[in-house]
Amino acid sequence: MAALPGVQPTLLLVDDEPFNLEILSEYLGAAGYAVELAEDGEAAWTWLTKAGDRFDAVLLDRLMPGLDGMGLLRRMKAHPQLSSLPVIMQTAEGSPGAVREGMEAGAYYYLTKPFQQDILLAIVAAAVAQHRARRAVKQAAAQPLDGLQLLDEAHFSLATLDEAQRLAALIGRLSGNPERVALGLTELIVNAIEHGNLGMGYNDKKQLMQAGRWRDTIEAMQREPAYVNKRVRVTTRRSGANLAVEVVDEGSGFDWQHYLNFDPERAYDPNGRGISMARAMSFDALDYFSPGNRVVATMRLAPSNTSQ
Repeated sequence: MAALPGVQPTLLLVDDEPFNLEILSEYLGAAGYAVELAEDGEAAWTWLTKAGDRFDAVLLDRLMPGLDGMGLLRRMKAHPQLSSLPVIMQTAEGSPGAVREGMEAGAYYYLTKPFQQDILLAIVAAAVAQHRARRAVKQAAAQPLDGLQLLDEAHFSLATLDEAQRLAALIGRLSGNPERVALGLTELIVNAIEHGNLGMGYNDKKQLMQAGRWRDTIEAMQREPAYVNKRVRVTTRRSGANLAVEVVDEGSGFDWQHYLNFDPERAYDPNGRGISMARAMSFDALDYFSPGNRVVATMRLAPSNTSQ
């Protein structure tokens, strides 16, 4: 599985065991990543505070002498420039309680020791993709809205992953909280494309991500006659200080209740966290409607984006 295309992703590897750093460096370097190494939490903190914007993700050992992984994670989440940097927690302790503690502190990606190369690369690619999507949203948010902020209601139709990201960025800018809202909307719309319109199951996506073929497979499926005309419909409605975004796909629905809260049992998979993260961090309310092919996300508008 290769690293993401474009500018070479850079990772910070933090582990007090030199052998683990050697193995990680070998696997990740061969996959196209640049890496920097830190043998303890304080060394990692020095890297992050001096050059945190260089990194796309941090692979962090949970148990280290001195400043351990949880302590470093809490420092990062309290730092304005580091709080959004994805953390992949490495641990030999895979109990649900330990995973839940890490998730509550901000670690949504996990690796167990000893490492399996395909799982390592899939998890890293997912975390880096999340970080790069966040960067893309920030760049899109810098563009002027002109008169679009005057819209009370708008209807959109889309099909591709690129269109999903562009539309999510636009609606995020309308909300006044571009980064937070756009990342959550991207998850909802991509879910509508892959699981709804294309009927891709959880294990199907997991295997494709581990093989590095998820995006290529989606694009190939969308060229097939059975899927070429399938669309996702997105509607935005503003009412006073609230913005509601409805996403509807052409699929048969899914068991959304299973994904509203992040299950520690899925912590070691490269997928399965998007809806729960969106619900927790992007919206004030998230409501699915039976059979699961319609969802409405509601958020409060920033004061400057409310109706006059």
